Amino acid sequence: MSERLQPGDVAPAFTLPDADGNDVSLSAHKGRKVIVYFYPAALTPGCTKQACDFTDNLEVLAGAGYDVLGISPDAPEKLAKFREKESLKVTLLADPEKTVTEAYGAYGEKKNYGKTYMGVIRSTIVVDEEGKVERALYNVRATGHVAKIIKDLGI
Repeated sequence: MSERLQPGDVAPAFTLPDADGNDVSLSAHKGRKVIVYFYPAALTPGCTKQACDFTDNLEVLAGAGYDVLGISPDAPEKLAKFREKESLKVTLLADPEKTVTEAYGAYGEKKNYGKTYMGVIRSTIVVDEEGKVERALYNVRATGHVAKIIKDLGI
């Protein structure tokens, strides 16, 4: 199980392909705040709700200086389908090897219906303009999470 990030930690650098196969790096967002959220799988009910919530609030977040990056183990082709089907405007990144997901502490032991297994832990990391972790939220709920972030960040 990977170490969870703490406020003040340097956010691990990454470059991942987006839904169109273009590389997106965290460093390209330096000078802006970035909300990096990890979700288990595109085109599933909870992940769809969460991605739609971020899309619905993207203007509010962008207006407050935040970029939003969603990361899952899905291939870029599946992310493109997800984006088209749900009219998503957030940048979706593919991490099929889960290296970034693990670096951010968003991969580990999960329990569901009494079974324990390894998987993506729904997590949100807020990175400041300097690339440091401002907030690290793990085991978040898909529903209502975006509203809570907006409230917590005072947006």
